[in-house]
Amino acid sequence: MKKNVALAIALTFVVSSASAADMTEHQKVLYAIGQVLADQVGVFALTPDELKSVQQGLHDGVTGAKSAVDMSVYGPKIKPLAEERAAAAAKKSETQGEALIARAAAEKGATKGAGGIVYRSLRAGSGATPKADDTVSVNYRGTLPDGKEFDSSYKRGKPADLPLGNVIACWRTGLQMMKVGGKAKLTCPPQTAYGDHSVGGVIPPNSTLTFEIELLGIKAK
Repeated sequence: MKKNVALAIALTFVVSSASAADMTEHQKVLYAIGQVLADQVGVFALTPDELKSVQQGLHDGVTGAKSAVDMSVYGPKIKPLAEERAAAAAKKSETQGEALIARAAAEKGATKGAGGIVYRSLRAGSGATPKADDTVSVNYRGTLPDGKEFDSSYKRGKPADLPLGNVIACWRTGLQMMKVGGKAKLTCPPQTAYGDHSVGGVIPPNSTLTFEIELLGIKAK
């Protein structure tokens, strides 16, 4: 069993730099294992050199090789390191978020809504305005404070149909300020987005998020 896992991990590292088009279906599954593991250690914000040490520990663990360190000594040090890195990441996100909110609020036409949300219309709509219990059809893209895109319906080539009762508070508020056909920019403080939770290893805890949203329609009930 351990040999099979070791092979999977080894192959994951080999194909990690390949594009999906170059992979077999089996390699894609192995690559997915690597993504799951990355999510689990995301809190550590590993540097390239640190990642090498983690990879060595993973390799030795799954192959049954003798551990290079005394786990009774170093195992208990994992949690304090995770807490230290998480606290540093949260502080960084808070500082970046405050600066992002200030910049967004200073943009021409921007208004502040409930929870500190900053709303700016990019294109006025002429249709109906959704209510809190409606399902809407939208196109959108979301970015982190550093501008990195973490999600986009445009890239998937398909709008999203979303019940307003199931979306984050920032969207629920912002979309009820729009009319069908409109496009808006929402800057969402953490308390109106995902709070102190990490999402998918992509959105750090306490992140202020920016969304550009096009309200395409309101779905019939």
